[in-house]
Amino acid sequence: MVDERLTAKQADALRAELEELEGPRRTEVVAAIKKAREFGDLSENFEYHAAKNEQGLLEARIRTLRARLDGAEIVEDATGDEVGIGSIVEVEDEHGETIEVEVSAVGGAGTVSPTSPLGSALLGRKRGESVEVAAPRGAWRATIRAIR
Repeated sequence: MVDERLTAKQADALRAELEELEGPRRTEVVAAIKKAREFGDLSENFEYHAAKNEQGLLEARIRTLRARLDGAEIVEDATGDEVGIGSIVEVEDEHGETIEVEVSAVGGAGTVSPTSPLGSALLGRKRGESVEVAAPRGAWRATIRAIR
């Protein structure tokens, strides 16, 4: 079953993060645990507990990334005049305020998920179209000003 759609570039970004976490980051965490064990009594050893907690968070992120990549459908980069995965879209709200977002399942600053209210409203739409965004805080209208 496909959980999400990613462009090749977006999948590569997730693979690069996974490689970093499984390589250098995992090695650093294991070294921190080993060093913390040398401080003695583990029951009151803050450094040990902090390192083990960091290891748990790291392993959880690795599992999440692997699952996302395993369940991903790789799609073509969006081209043309229709909003797709990977499109950078400039939208204007009903108050004349504009924002620029990338439709991306990877996340990060300046992105919207294709399954979010804004992302799902934009997918498949063209420049100049107005869409109704059914957001949790109330519906609003967005007009697509540009697609790249």
